Amino acid sequence: MQLLQTLCQIAAPSGNEVALTHFLLDYVRTHGPGWRQPPIVVHDERRFQDCLLLVFGQPRTAVFAHLDSIGFTVRYGRELVPIGGPECVAGYRLVGRDAQGEISCTLTVEKKDDEEETEVLGYEFSRDIEPGTSLTFACDFRETDTTVQSCYLDNRLGVWAALQLAETLEHGIIAFSCWEEHGGGSVPYLARFIYETYGVRQALICDITWVTEGVKGGRGCVISLRDSLIPRRAYVERIRAIARAAGIAHQVEVEGVGGSDAKDLQRSDIPWDWCFVGAPEEEVHTPNEIVAKADILSMVALYEVLMREL
Repeated sequence: MQLLQTLCQIAAPSGNEVALTHFLLDYVRTHGPGWRQPPIVVHDERRFQDCLLLVFGQPRTAVFAHLDSIGFTVRYGRELVPIGGPECVAGYRLVGRDAQGEISCTLTVEKKDDEEETEVLGYEFSRDIEPGTSLTFACDFRETDTTVQSCYLDNRLGVWAALQLAETLEHGIIAFSCWEEHGGGSVPYLARFIYETYGVRQALICDITWVTEGVKGGRGCVISLRDSLIPRRAYVERIRAIARAAGIAHQVEVEGVGGSDAKDLQRSDIPWDWCFVGAPEEEVHTPNEIVAKADILSMVALYEVLMREL
């Protein structure tokens, strides 16, 4: 879990993922030569900005894992603008850095006196923070025998799982994308490059979903039948059959809301098949996201077998 803790501590809100990208590049340079199949690293800022591709052998399937997290942007007059959809509770500790130095401040939440009961987000700090500064939840990583808890398990846990997969992957592509929490936008050019260069058009979305009345923590990784989008059922059923044959604990998810990097694949003019496969968490988009270790192990095991069989 040391690697996961390190990933959770790296600030990478949507649009400012560069620190995490550089960490991954260094990590792959250090560890990649010892993996079963050392990957080709595709990183070109001109074409792919802060995204990163790892290409293994002769790929048939691409795994998409987004690097970015939710967070806040400093506005004027000590106001904050959310990045993505963070849960906002007064007192949450936020961290960042501007030209004047390190920042550790406290989130404030005030309700406007209007019919819509809108909230005004702000911060308490010893000085004004420069407008445009990104702030993220302070990381308090907690581990027990059965769970891990931290900010940004969504989606640093997906990134971590992809790196575990990379150690044994012989054929496939791991695509680390940006901006997913704030509307997406990087997957279309990654998907087109992958399709045109390698002929790959089937994907797994390596992300974190929710514990709900139908999805419980500790009962295995989630295979999503739908969220706000609907994947092609024939492809999803192939994935379910592989999971059943392998005897890997898993659950199915049926939701009408939510989304992932898959939205850009489904809206593409390329015939991509996709399926969301990830562990469920509680305390979503808070500093206290929590995931069962049993679900993490199930997630890694399922990705390993899917990338062999698909």
